Amino acid sequence: MGKRRLALCAGVLTVTAFGPAACAAYAADGGDVSVVPAAPAPGADIALRVTGCDAREAVAQSPALVSDARLTPDDGDGLAGDGRVGSTLTAGTYTVTVACDGTEHKGTVEVVRKQAPAAGAEPSAHPSPVAPVNAGGGGAARVLADGRERHGPGAAQTVVALALAGTAALTVHRAARRQARRGRGTG
Repeated sequence: MGKRRLALCAGVLTVTAFGPAACAAYAADGGDVSVVPAAPAPGADIALRVTGCDAREAVAQSPALVSDARLTPDDGDGLAGDGRVGSTLTAGTYTVTVACDGTEHKGTVEVVRKQAPAAGAEPSAHPSPVAPVNAGGGGAARVLADGRERHGPGAAQTVVALALAGTAALTVHRAARRQARRGRGTG
């Protein structure tokens, strides 16, 4: 019984003595700042995320970014936001710093040079639209080019129109009869 009590007290004393030091060492590490994609080209959009930050909002700063990126809570246990890599940057590794609750979280982003197309290679994008939107007169041009001309409504549209006209005539006739009955009864 004395050995158990001594072991328990020694464990509590160890946690009490070294626990805050371990927490301070972890906090000095700064947590994790991740960048996706990790190796963007100049001018690319990136997603930033920091873990180990209990604040409701933080700002990510880096010489690689066009402007500071605002980070807000995400679905997980951290903060996330978007940024844009400067379009005139040279290739290299840049530090990303997030100040959060008095702690500096750091990460890196490696900016890579844009790949130039090989000599004689065809461009990957078409110089004009491949599938234009059918809007305005441009959409009608395809139908007219088919050579099928339409002359008036078809049989189905004619039947529907006659049914609607008959229903309207019947409704007007009944309303007129009701009106005539009311007029005779009051005079």
